[in-house]
Amino acid sequence: MTKDIYVQARADHVASLASAAPLSAIEELVWNALDADAREVKIDLVQNALGGIDAIRVSDDGCGIDLLKVEETFGSLGGSWKMPDGTTTQNFHRRLHGRHGRGRFKAFALGTHVEWRTTMKAGDDLISYTLAGDASEPGVFHIEQTQPGPATGTEVYITGVRATADSLTVPGPAVQALAAKFALYLKAYPGVGVWFCGIPVSPVVVQKATTDYVVTLESGISAKLEVIEWRKKFSGKGRIVFCGGDGFTLHERPSGVRSGQPFSYTAYLVGGRFGELAAENALVMDELHPEVRAWLDATRKILKEHFRQRAASAAAERLAKWIAEKSYPFAADDDSPARAKFDAGVADMRANLEGFDALPTAERAYLFQLLLRAVGGDSQTTSVPAD
Repeated sequence: MTKDIYVQARADHVASLASAAPLSAIEELVWNALDADAREVKIDLVQNALGGIDAIRVSDDGCGIDLLKVEETFGSLGGSWKMPDGTTTQNFHRRLHGRHGRGRFKAFALGTHVEWRTTMKAGDDLISYTLAGDASEPGVFHIEQTQPGPATGTEVYITGVRATADSLTVPGPAVQALAAKFALYLKAYPGVGVWFCGIPVSPVVVQKATTDYVVTLESGISAKLEVIEWRKKFSGKGRIVFCGGDGFTLHERPSGVRSGQPFSYTAYLVGGRFGELAAENALVMDELHPEVRAWLDATRKILKEHFRQRAASAAAERLAKWIAEKSYPFAADDDSPARAKFDAGVADMRANLEGFDALPTAERAYLFQLLLRAVGGDSQTTSVPAD
């Protein structure tokens, strides 16, 4: 069987949907897999001898793309196979993410040619086919039936990879960014696994700490606030993410609160009220909407206190370590002006010398002695300890 289907939308509109950042496109393909009841989703890069990307493959063990609904799935922009039920997946009744049928077109942000190689179940039989599209014809998809595969699932195979996708060759940042996006979903459904180049996309692996709070407005409405601190910094600042009661992301924005720590964070606001605000298009108004502004203000207040306490705790741990290793030249109860000047100098060192906290004991002690002389203090440490 060979057949063509056509998207009922202008080609330039379809092409505009394909202009997305590489990780955003990967995220949409993962959501499509999860919405098809996948329990395992694997993102792999097919690289050549020079380290360039020849192809990108996103494979899953979901239920596949229904051949009877493929024209509806790919031919109607704004429609989706997910609409009839509208809330949960077919087999495992997990919460659905997308409903507008747009995410599939983001695959073209990764490469110029995309093939959906899918196997579905029809009664007791398996049916396999390939659905292919090319950026040169953004509104046309070609269907060709193939020999049945061994099990249901879909592989999205992308070639003609765009230069912007080279950022994916460094897996660490990609894994952490995806873990932040899917954190609440993966916690809600622990039987689901996502892998990027063989590395598990798991919040547990990349998070440094997680703390829960309750945010309550003056009106009495409450929501859960989950603050996850990441082991490594993102390229951006901390973010506040509004989620529905089911944990799905509805809107996110920069938090405007600095952590003061060498790691970034994401603050998830979770509550049923946010689904209602999203339906009213209020969340996207941010500060311009009174209730959204109230949620943001209350969240920022908690975040500021959270990181104040975290900074104080981290400082106490550092000081205890320095005193124990005998590199710090003052006693813990010393309240002299010299110590105050010295501590200010140490803070400046930590801010400007990358890796200061990881210095060997002897090197740190030597720097402390130099700083002590500069501020005119009297050392209570008689010798520089050997490392």
